[in-house]
Amino acid sequence: MPAGLIALALGGFGIGLTEFVIMGLLPEVAADFQVSEASAGWFISGYALSVAVGALLVTAAVTRLPRKQVLIGLLVLFIAGNFLSAIADSYAAMMIGRIIAALCHGAFFGIGSVVAASLVPAHKKAGAIAIMFTGLTAANVLGVPFGTLLGQNFGWRSTFWAITAIGVVALIGIALMVPKASTEPTKGLRSELGAFKSGQVWLSIMVTILGFGGMFGAFTYIAFTLTEVSGFESGAVPWLLVLFGVGLFVGNFLGGKAADKALDKSLIVILAGLVAVLVFFALTASNSIATLVSLALMGGFGFATVPGLQMRVMHFASTAPTLASGANIGAFNLGNALGAWLGGVTITAGLGYTSPIWAGAGITVAALLVMLAAAAAAAAAAKRRGVAAPAVTPDVEREPREAPVA
Repeated sequence: MPAGLIALALGGFGIGLTEFVIMGLLPEVAADFQVSEASAGWFISGYALSVAVGALLVTAAVTRLPRKQVLIGLLVLFIAGNFLSAIADSYAAMMIGRIIAALCHGAFFGIGSVVAASLVPAHKKAGAIAIMFTGLTAANVLGVPFGTLLGQNFGWRSTFWAITAIGVVALIGIALMVPKASTEPTKGLRSELGAFKSGQVWLSIMVTILGFGGMFGAFTYIAFTLTEVSGFESGAVPWLLVLFGVGLFVGNFLGGKAADKALDKSLIVILAGLVAVLVFFALTASNSIATLVSLALMGGFGFATVPGLQMRVMHFASTAPTLASGANIGAFNLGNALGAWLGGVTITAGLGYTSPIWAGAGITVAALLVMLAAAAAAAAAAKRRGVAAPAVTPDVEREPREAPVA
């Protein structure tokens, strides 16, 4: 395994920790700044919105710069944002720190995906992307519970000091371990924007929004499902979510392996599996054992799509994958927002605490249909050109191919 992948994964771990650990510390943060829970909640939603914005704007602004230097600069931004959060003496200062840290999120994973893919042979690229995203999944499995425990025992600011330190280590790792030769700049913003002429890029982004939206439609209100339907005590919820995080970790790894063997086919199978899991969960949520199984499988199938979808966007973006890659990271966050909104609508309508799971299943069905259409169009276009469809992940840097929608 190239050492640079480890450094990228560590950066992903720190960024994932920044995004998710605040959820377990909201009561302490709200009490410290003397604001309501709803106001403190903007530290989460404001971060997510900033990720979506930064994924496009920041990535577009740095297209002509060498990618290694960009990654280092993004981690400097990440360190500064978390440092500001750690020392914030007001609600506004904390929010600014959250926004600064969030602006690097989308660009880091977008550019980092391209760099990770460049470090390995063509048949291992999706697996390399999965390794980078392992940091994000590890943040859910290990980082969030221990980060919350640290904040609850030594004050919430101690968690942000720890995240700042992780950022410094990741920066040093990327500076020393990522080869300069693999991180050349792109041809410029016009070249990057040209990637969006591909209908397949847009279809892939749509699958990302709907597929991830389906999982998060079910996951956003999972605490209510676990306590009000499944019968678990509220104190058990954080540890039950570790089970979900383990699913994320395993699914990310296996999804990367599957995408390297058969990109479109693996995504279709995974999305169909996620639909089945969500339907099973909705039907059996009152059974505690079935709920445990569903949590792990929901995380596994939900995150198994990530490396494949990221690789698919990069493939159809041809030789200018950086901005499209960043846009797809923003799409994951748009999916989060879509799923959370629709799940909230179903609860407000009085449909009960399993209704977000049904809503998530419905959104995922839409993702599956779009993916089936995209795969069929790609296969038809490849047949017309007399070449093989993208069953195996190609080298995105050396084999530009276009597969417009039929």
